[in-house]
Formats: sequence, C-alpha cells, structure tokens
Amino acid sequence: MKIDLLYGRNGISVNLPEAAEPTVINKPAFPPCPDATEQIATALTNPVAGADFKSLCQNRSSACILICDITRPVPNHLFLRPMIEGMIDAGIPKSEITVLIATGLHRPNLGEELAELVGDPWVLENVAVENHYALNDEDHIDLGTTKGRGVPVKLDRRLVDADLRIATGLVEPHFMAGYSGGRKVVAPGVAHHETIRTFHSARFMEDPAAKECNLVDNPLHEEQLEIVRMLGEIYALNTVIDEDRNLVFTSFGEIIESHLAAVEFVRAFTEIPVGRKFKTVVTSAAGYPLDQTYYQTVKGMVTPLDILAPDGTLIIASHCGEGVGSDHFRAAQERLVSMGPDAFLKSLLAKSFADVDEWQTEMQLKPMRAGKVVLYSEGLPESDFAVTGVERATDLKQAIADSIAMHADPEIAVIPEGPYVVPQARSAA
Repeated sequence: MKIDLLYGRNGISVNLPEAAEPTVINKPAFPPCPDATEQIATALTNPVAGADFKSLCQNRSSACILICDITRPVPNHLFLRPMIEGMIDAGIPKSEITVLIATGLHRPNLGEELAELVGDPWVLENVAVENHYALNDEDHIDLGTTKGRGVPVKLDRRLVDADLRIATGLVEPHFMAGYSGGRKVVAPGVAHHETIRTFHSARFMEDPAAKECNLVDNPLHEEQLEIVRMLGEIYALNTVIDEDRNLVFTSFGEIIESHLAAVEFVRAFTEIPVGRKFKTVVTSAAGYPLDQTYYQTVKGMVTPLDILAPDGTLIIASHCGEGVGSDHFRAAQERLVSMGPDAFLKSLLAKSFADVDEWQTEMQLKPMRAGKVVLYSEGLPESDFAVTGVERATDLKQAIADSIAMHADPEIAVIPEGPYVVPQARSAA
C-alpha cells in the first residue's frame, strides 16, 4: 500500500512494508461551499457580532490589518484587496492604511517571500505592508499587565494607534493555545518580546490545559482574551482551508465571537476520534510552508500524542528546507542535547521569561517523554540534525518496518496532514 504525506511543496509517497496494517486518519470531507469571493463578501456583509464591514469603515481616519506570517498558509490574496478597497471607498486615505505582518518572534518576511505572502501585487503597490519586530522596544505601547496572571501587555503601536483594527488569520489546531487565529494574531502576533516570552515560560507551557483543541481553562487562551479586551475595539476575519488550501469557511465580526464561530465549525473536521492507541504513528509536519524549519516541525510531533501508546514510536516527515530555524532555537536545542531533557526542563522552571524560541524546545520534551521520535528530512544536513535530539531516518519505509518489528505490532496509524488533524484515542461514541 502506498500513502501520500504532506511534505515540502510537492508531498511524498511512501510504500508501506507488506506487514503493515495501516489506519489512515484524515479529515472528513468538508461540505460544499460557495466560491471564495462569495464567501468573503458574505462574511463581511453578515458579521457574527458587531457591525458589517462597510459600516465599520465609515468615519475612520486610519486602519491596520493584521496578517499572519509565511508560516501560515492564509489565503491573503483573496481578502486583502476587497477589504482595502472598501476602506478607501469609505474615505480612509491609502497612506493611513497599514497591513502589519504578525511575526511574533519569527523572522520578517521580505522580498519575494513578502510578495508570496501577500499574494496580490495591487496591495503592495497601494498601501504600506510592514513587518512586526518584537525586539524593537520603541515600536510598542505598554498597556499594563493582565489581572489574571500578570502578563505584561505591550503591543505594536501601529495596531494600537489605528482607528480601525482588523486581525485576519487561519483557524486550525494549535498545540498550545487550543486553536490559532482570532486573538492569537494580536498576542503573540504583534506583541513585545516580554509578552511573548511570558506566554512561552514553563508556567504556561507545562500547564496540562495548554494543549491542542482545548479552550477550557487554557491559560494562554484566557490571557489572550484579556489582552484583546484591554486593547479595545477590534474585529477579525477568520478563515478555514481544506487540505488543498481551498477556502471552506469564513467568519467576520468582533474578534472573540467571530473566532469562536470558526472554532465551532472546524472542530468537526479536525478533532478525529480513533478509539485506540498505536505503537507506531506516522505523521507529517503539514508540508510547505509549515515544514520549512525544524522549529515548526515540533508541532507535528506534539499533535498526535494522544494516540501514541506508551513507549511507542513517532515517525515524522518534514522537509526542513530552511534548516533548524533561528539562532535562538538552535541554542536551545544545543542545551537540550548537552543537558538532557530532565535538566533542561529544570532550568526552565525557574524563569519568568523564556529565552527567545526556547519554548519550542520545551514542547519537544512532550513527545520525548512519550516515546521514541524518528525524523525523516531531506533538508537537514548532519550538522543541523545533531541538535534535534531525535533519531534520523534515511528511508521512511525502513523506519516503519523497524518500528513494527521492534514493537511486534503491525497496526500503525498514518496522519497524512500532520498537525492539521488531531487524532484522539477516545471513541466516536
């Protein structure tokens, strides 16, 4: 049997060993939906909560639209121009409209990458498209601290000062905040590094409620909600896409309510009850653009843990064409490898602020505690692989065969879309 995994830009096909008895875990099919242009127009005209888009644009002097960075395949090319044209028609000067890339602590998106991200030359020609830089103190406004957990709240002044604020993004499972999109595009999206590094501290990361698909008592979600309420009036356009990157759902309106509407839609297609655990789980890091660094690959390791049997083997395919990731992440991985998982975690528990990108290394501790992690990657040279802390597979078929033999169990789980699907050991009943 041959299986296809999302991998890089073109995917990868794997011939399974003859002994394998696979359970392939995919999303159910999305229902038929209107074309993308119609979906967006309908969402903007019929908000989940608050006024419609045209009314919101009236009597505004400036606007800021947040978009996700290149690590999220958001269909920006579908909605940016109609939104900007609506703002201009309402009298907002082009010079006062900013598209702000919510990079968090990621690198900026520049040049050809910026053009790919925006997806529409008209946008780049008519309004300012700028990156958020979390390390630039002067770019942020201090809004105080949250009452819930004392998180320092500093946000990009281009958003705070705008007369009309709109966040846009993709709603999908997030291995820490429950679901991406909505409030998450604000914080950590355009937050100061102290805000982000507080979110990424062990105080939050080790909380059992800070996990994929969970918004109940999730400390990150609760703090994000408080932050957008501190900011004041803000709206959101939330999107859901299928495995072929087609737009299948759009919601618009007040940021909290419109995000929840998208979450309720997508749950039925991403939270997949499987009814059991497996000794061998084969997954991906969701292909381009998510699997371009090892940093992003960790997400694909965490998402399927509910169906990994104790001491099982997790095999993940990720292209990693850009290598490990940032220098900060490499430094954290080097500490993990040199100190070992237990000592590394102990060093984190004493910190109020996580080091930049250190949190992703902490997330890797979860699959390492659960079992053995095996990575197949054509993009990582040996010098980079040395800091991953996991085993390397040079042949996916052989890695699967070795796991079947080691566990004496031919039944394997295969998750072609990686972290876009969250398999759960519970039964459908």
